[in-house]
Amino acid sequence: METGSVRIDKNALLLGEGVQIRFIRTLRLPESGTHALPPGLGEFPLRRVEDYPDTVPPEWLAKGGVMLPVYLREAMWLSFAGTREPAALQVGVGKVCAVSGERWTGRLARGPQNYVVLPRQPWLDGINSGDGTVRQFVAVPLGLGATVEGQVTGQETTGGVQLQAFPLAPAVLEEWRRADSARTRPPGSPQWAPPPPTPPTGPAGGFAGFGGPVPMPMAAAPGGIPAPAVAPAAPGAAPTRGAPPAAPAMGLGVGGSMRQEVYRDDRPLSAWAEEPAARVFVHLVTPPEWRRITGEAAPPSPVDRAAYTRAGLPWFDYYDESAADLAPSATLAGVKPVGEWIGDDHTPWAEPEPAQVKPLGNAPRPGKPVQDGNW
Repeated sequence: METGSVRIDKNALLLGEGVQIRFIRTLRLPESGTHALPPGLGEFPLRRVEDYPDTVPPEWLAKGGVMLPVYLREAMWLSFAGTREPAALQVGVGKVCAVSGERWTGRLARGPQNYVVLPRQPWLDGINSGDGTVRQFVAVPLGLGATVEGQVTGQETTGGVQLQAFPLAPAVLEEWRRADSARTRPPGSPQWAPPPPTPPTGPAGGFAGFGGPVPMPMAAAPGGIPAPAVAPAAPGAAPTRGAPPAAPAMGLGVGGSMRQEVYRDDRPLSAWAEEPAARVFVHLVTPPEWRRITGEAAPPSPVDRAAYTRAGLPWFDYYDESAADLAPSATLAGVKPVGEWIGDDHTPWAEPEPAQVKPLGNAPRPGKPVQDGNW
């Protein structure tokens, strides 16, 4: 399938002309109760699959896209910061829509809505469980039945994350640009110009939270997540060569519930382009496989959540009174947390104090293009 460009700028995915997506590491929530938004603990590194033709499995090359390293039971959220122009973004987990629970079709739909609207939706932490909540994205291997894909379809054959972005229809986009330019441009400036590049979310070595940089409370600790099974790579070390073996396949299951709305689109479906601007397949790689494929060590596993909370560092609560939440997906409401498949989570938990929950609310394209494939 031929679509527009996908590029990597540092650890951000750039889809088409203006959509920016970052995969953010975070604290894993308990699987009972409903919680505040967990902090960002830095970005997952991204690499193009096509840059490692000798070490990635052939089926990954056929699908193209990008890859990132993730630990068993590690949690993540998707940040859309830096996206300025409106876009309809489809998010698939094993080719199951994270918004509607329907199987991936590659087309926008409204019965039920199968996309999020950017930049109105600032981030997405998990599958839409409705009533102002989502269930956290948590990495698990295929073959156990624990993924969203396995529970919804009865099979685990795809894994990974699928992203596809649709711009506004040309006439609607031009109208939006004129209105946006009239609101924001100083006298004498051009009618419209692409937005400037977005700076990285947080300084090197620090945690980037929803509300900005957060200092690291302590050295990263396993926190119940398996540590890397290999030694860190020496600087400049080359990946292991030879026939690439079949890599362990990873997908996304669900963890704890948090307060987060998935917003209803207030435009008619006809406002969006019929064809996507870009799409990409994101492969999830275990840390040992990341080391074998790339020659790099994966980042250490996140700091444990009890230590983070005891240090008095912030959690977050986001509210947008002008937006409407989507109704729950009956399909996604039935997805069980990964603990019911791979055992209870005994990681210590410390409930944040109320004062720790912070309210939030109301150019030339860099990098090399990422190759798409058949998926």
